[in-house]
Order: sequence, then C-alpha cells, then structure tokens
Amino acid sequence: MAILIVTHSQDNEAPRAVRRALESRGERVYRFDSDLFPTEIQLSLDEAGGGRLSGPDGALELSEVSAIWYRRNATGAGIPKDMDEQLRKPSVEESRRLLFGMMTALGVFQLDALDVIRRAEHKPLQLKLARALGMDVPRTLMTNDPEAVRAFAASCPGGVVTKMMASFAVYDERGREQVVFTTPLEASELEDLEGLDLCPMTFQERLAKAVELRVTVVGEQVMAAAIDSQALPKAREDWRREGAALVDAWKPYTLPEPVRVQSLQLMEALGLNYGAFDFIVTPEGRHVFLEVNPAGEFMWLMRNPGLPIDEALADVLSGRAVRRFGPKPLPVR
Repeated sequence: MAILIVTHSQDNEAPRAVRRALESRGERVYRFDSDLFPTEIQLSLDEAGGGRLSGPDGALELSEVSAIWYRRNATGAGIPKDMDEQLRKPSVEESRRLLFGMMTALGVFQLDALDVIRRAEHKPLQLKLARALGMDVPRTLMTNDPEAVRAFAASCPGGVVTKMMASFAVYDERGREQVVFTTPLEASELEDLEGLDLCPMTFQERLAKAVELRVTVVGEQVMAAAIDSQALPKAREDWRREGAALVDAWKPYTLPEPVRVQSLQLMEALGLNYGAFDFIVTPEGRHVFLEVNPAGEFMWLMRNPGLPIDEALADVLSGRAVRRFGPKPLPVR
C-alpha cells in the first residue's frame, strides 16, 4: 500500500519532512507534483476508479493508494504559456478535473478532501460555528457598504482593523511581492470607502494583544505556539509583517483546557483532520479566535519551538491516530 502526497515541485520542506516520518513507519510514499501534470506525469483512470500513475517518483497502481495528503495544487503549470489561451485554459481545467476526480473516485482517506477544505475555508462559517461553540470571537463585519462600515466603526471604541478573507499578494512595478496584511482603519479613511463597491472587505474590532498564537491541530493532537508580536512595531497589528525577524522567537504555549476542547469541536464541525488556528491573547487573558486555515503552513513551528507536526501528520495518514471523514453537525443546545 502507498500514501499519495499531492503538492507541487516548488513546495517547501514540509512534504519531505512528512515523507520521512511516514517512511520511518514503514509506509511507501508517492509524491505527485501537480505542476508536472500532465506534461511529465501520466495518469490513467478507468470507470471503476482503477488506474496507474507514472512520473518522476516511479510507477504506482492506484489500487495501492491507502490515503492521500492533499497539500498544494499547481496543475497545468507546465503547459506552455504561449499556447492559445482558448486551448490552454481547457487543458488546465481537464487536467485539474482528472486529478481531483481521481482523488475522489479512489474512496480512500484524505487529509483533507477538497470539498471539505473548500467548505471550511469560508470565514463567515468559521466565525458562526466558533461562536456557537462558545469561543471568544471578535466583533466582525464583512461588507461592501461604506455606511455600514462607518456605523460599525462608531460602535467599536478601541478602533477597527481591516483584512481580506483570502490570503493573497499584490506586486509592485519591480515585481516585488507585497502581502496584504491586517491594517488599522484610521478615522480619516472612514471618509473614503468608495472602493468597497469594487471589493468587499472584512472589518473587525481592534483588540489589545499580549501575545498571538498559532495552534496546529492534527487529528486529536493540539500543538500551540506563542509569539510576542508587540516586540516589534511593524508586527503589532499583524505578526507576519516581521515573520522572518520573529521566526526564532516562537515559544511553546499551553492552551487553557476549554479553548483546547473548543478547538477540537470546531475541527469536528468542519470535518477537518488538519487546521492551523490563529488566536489573539489579550492582556486580560481572553483567547480570541480569529480563523482556522485548513492548509496553513507549519514548517517554521517544527524548527522553533520544535512542534512534532510532521510526526502527527504521519500518524493520521498511516492510520495510527484518529481520523475524521467529513463535517459533523453541531449538537443541539
């Protein structure tokens, strides 16, 4: 039997770390770099869900796949960019549909299934479920209505921050990546919100921070790390602005038991086997849930403070730890 890792060839060390952990458990691992499909990887799939893979990692009969770790997708990246767009676009789409169709048709455990990830990515759903579970969540407004924003800001005495629901970057004239970070909304900016008619945004009450947490949940394992984001001025609203400078400053953190349990309950409600949570801890000790990323990065936490996330992933993928198969309804209170 074999465990299929779906990623791309430019991914970081994470797939290699998990592969090593799986192989140390005696598991066979097959890496499917999606950017090499369909140009360098061949995939055959029949009506019964059987077939074969062939590529840089050798050959694999699909009947041997026992679990799938879906991490990243760059399907069709190798299809020539100068190909007629009317032909290139359907080529990429057909390739994507075959890959994801294969993953679904195999009927094996996935960490996590694409439809589960897509559902779990919805921030309004996350906040609603977290609130229903009793988690502390920030007051939030997602809108394209300037008047609604002004009214919301007036009701938040500590101020308001603005952010996007999707993580993305823009590029300056030199091609340099500029990530869109969480940003305070100044009073003067409340008078100029007309751009909202082109793009809705998320607005949240501005909270004082003692530390910020990254809580990685794999199956039933909850691993927390804390960063003093207030140590550097540029990191105070969003620690990612100084991510490189703070990379060695992360420390282990023990979650209060109610927060740990609620995090597992939210994973259950979303049907996730893997999730990267972001929390704010206020000076008063409130643990405020911000979001959970179903495919969040984790390599820096393995280096410092040394969280064994690769080992936890290997245990779930190999069936040595608890697995979830889909979203579960919340209990009726």
